[in-house]
Amino acid sequence: MTRAALVFCLVLAGCGGAPLFDRAPAAEQPRGISLETDEGGLRITGGGEGRIDFGRSPAGVIPLLERELGPGRELDLVNCPYGVTQQIAWGDLVLT
Repeated sequence: MTRAALVFCLVLAGCGGAPLFDRAPAAEQPRGISLETDEGGLRITGGGEGRIDFGRSPAGVIPLLERELGPGRELDLVNCPYGVTQQIAWGDLVLT
């Protein structure tokens, strides 16, 4: 193969594809979840699915929140009414 034919093949190969750096970046998916309140509890939307009903046992709520939001932070019981045995916070959301 002559040098001219080789250069011609390289030029043709470079003309065929879409430009590598001119592509639009993929839209980044939102991360995390949202909690929407209603009269019966909290609905998990966004990156997760589920529902937290008011009056539900903490044994069912805590694992669901830890699955969706990560481990909670234990809060002290100072200034809590009598009968409150535990407080856990996930950011601004506090489960008492």
